[in-house]
Amino acid sequence: MPPQPPRTPALPVLPYRKPTRDRDYWVFDNVLPDMDAVRARCVAKDDWVKGFPYTSESWPGLRTMPGLEPEELTRVERLVKKATGAQKLWQQSTPSGATLNHNCIQVVGKDEGEPRPHTDSRALCRYAAVLYLNPNVPKDCGTSFYRQNLPGGRLGGNVVTAPHNNLVEALGTRFVPPDSFVEDIRVPHRYNRLLLYNANLMHSATEYCGSTMADKRMTAVFFWMA
Repeated sequence: MPPQPPRTPALPVLPYRKPTRDRDYWVFDNVLPDMDAVRARCVAKDDWVKGFPYTSESWPGLRTMPGLEPEELTRVERLVKKATGAQKLWQQSTPSGATLNHNCIQVVGKDEGEPRPHTDSRALCRYAAVLYLNPNVPKDCGTSFYRQNLPGGRLGGNVVTAPHNNLVEALGTRFVPPDSFVEDIRVPHRYNRLLLYNANLMHSATEYCGSTMADKRMTAVFFWMA
């Protein structure tokens, strides 16, 4: 008998919670009153930090922070509090001082990234949000929620719970077969739309697009503990 290749260990099966609007995620349109001015300010920035493919960083495209001005951020946070019932929102840090890139502008082109289902750290945030900053992006460049795609066509879960803080911890590995996840719910891209969601739900940008600053997917991302 020829030697058999080593069998890939089965991944743990996560709990499943059907992403439900106004319970697990919230959608707000026409969020900022002068979004064109916000976008123009972001496009004009010259302090971008470069990720893949410009450097050896694993994250894609360009980033800069802070993104929104204080009064704009206050308007966004008012919506978050009203939707979730949170009395207070803040940015959490680890004992070593590490934090998530809150209020960060991200610009990612078609050839700079691909969907990467993940969850955000439960130790650092309870809610996350993305604000779409480009008026000329295809609807399919919004955000999708995912769930596990198990052997035999079975479907698994999509939520990371205690004692784990993120998807890597919950699965026990950073490296999984490429067909391990399947799209569950898609929220289309729309200019000046804010998508807020429970940060422990598996999610990713649906697609990226564009080749210039004018037409690449541009978003602001936020992370809150509550």
